[in-house]
Amino acid sequence: MNNDTIFALSSGFGKSGVAVIRISGDNLHDFATKLIFPHTGVVKPRHAYFCNLRDDTGDLIDQCIVIYFAAPASFTGTDIIEIHTHGATAVINKIFEFLSGHNMRMATPGEFSRRAFMNGKMDLSDVDGLAALLDAQTDRQRKFALKSMLGGDGKIYNTWREQMIEIAAYAAATLDYDETDLPANISEKILSKTKELHTDIKKSLSRYNVSRAIAHGFNIVFVGETNVGKSSLFNKLVGTNRAIVSNTPGTTRDVISAQIDIDGYLVNLSDTAGLRETGDEIEQMGIDRTKTELDNADLVLHIYADNEFPSCGGVARSDGVVFSDTQNKEIIVINKCDEIKTRNNKNAIYTSAKTGDGIDELLNKIREYMHNTLDGAENNLVINARTYKLLSDTERELNSALTTFDGNYDIFAEHVRRAADNIGKILGTITATDVMDATFSQLCLGK
Repeated sequence: MNNDTIFALSSGFGKSGVAVIRISGDNLHDFATKLIFPHTGVVKPRHAYFCNLRDDTGDLIDQCIVIYFAAPASFTGTDIIEIHTHGATAVINKIFEFLSGHNMRMATPGEFSRRAFMNGKMDLSDVDGLAALLDAQTDRQRKFALKSMLGGDGKIYNTWREQMIEIAAYAAATLDYDETDLPANISEKILSKTKELHTDIKKSLSRYNVSRAIAHGFNIVFVGETNVGKSSLFNKLVGTNRAIVSNTPGTTRDVISAQIDIDGYLVNLSDTAGLRETGDEIEQMGIDRTKTELDNADLVLHIYADNEFPSCGGVARSDGVVFSDTQNKEIIVINKCDEIKTRNNKNAIYTSAKTGDGIDELLNKIREYMHNTLDGAENNLVINARTYKLLSDTERELNSALTTFDGNYDIFAEHVRRAADNIGKILGTITATDVMDATFSQLCLGK
């Protein structure tokens, strides 16, 4: 890790009442004293000082609040200075110019957090949680990310890794020591504990889609044939005319997306092209994209305009081609119910985007499905693409240890050690530079 003194704007760019500029480096006490007491005085850590911030010529830059954090009791583990100034672009740029003249440089994205990691203030799972928190748009996302950032995930990973190291050590010990010198029933305990770990990790992996849905949004796809009112219903749920509505079949030729908040969960709504046979190349491209949306859907709203629809599961178009088997994650919606005389299908929700009839019932059905799927997931691991890959590798190593075991603990121990190494990579106790670069680069400047 380099010892450069770095700085960055930790608050957002743009006109604001207050901007926070953060500085990190070694031995910043004298510089903090110069900012706060140009002539006399003693700066105390964690005290807020109101001061006139001046450049090296004595010209006033701005009136600020300055706080000094002494190492190691800071976010990064190094000395830190925070300058709370007015959020004008001219003021921020002038302070940057002033700091650059004192042998300081602009931080790269995630560099403050990288220093915190290198100084033992965070592990990589904490960094993943921080990144998720900074991206949080809803209350559920906030709670989900906060648990991970505060070390909840790290505790689970550390416990798993410690158990794997212990299992591998005992397995190796069976090769070097007589059974009478080892704890009673050690072989049974080794296998039993490995099975428990394998089950726990496999269960966590099975909840990956739930974790993804909370972190990045629950995907709801509107699908159906042309002119069944998908776009009108989409607009009704979004609360604005996001999609073009027309009586002309095939109006929607691409995926139209919008985000809404339902009970604190971020929901991604996608209106897709109407399913039908077509000779129009552009419309066909839209229909092909519908399949991609269906593959990534957490819930499908299959829209019809009358009581006639296939009894089998799956999204089908008018020529009978089935796009996707969505029976277990599908809500049947019969739209334009104001034009229907009878409502005799108990498995469908009848709606009218025109009159608003049935919209509340549809929203309640969506809420019910979401809560049944996602509730309680805040207590799960926050698994992203990086940790999913490493956890999958961990599960495979433990599975290999169990399925190939023939009484030889040498190979068994090696598989468990590899599993422990994968958990170490999740935490950053064992990591490569490219893994660290990818993890920290997802953060913004000032973090």
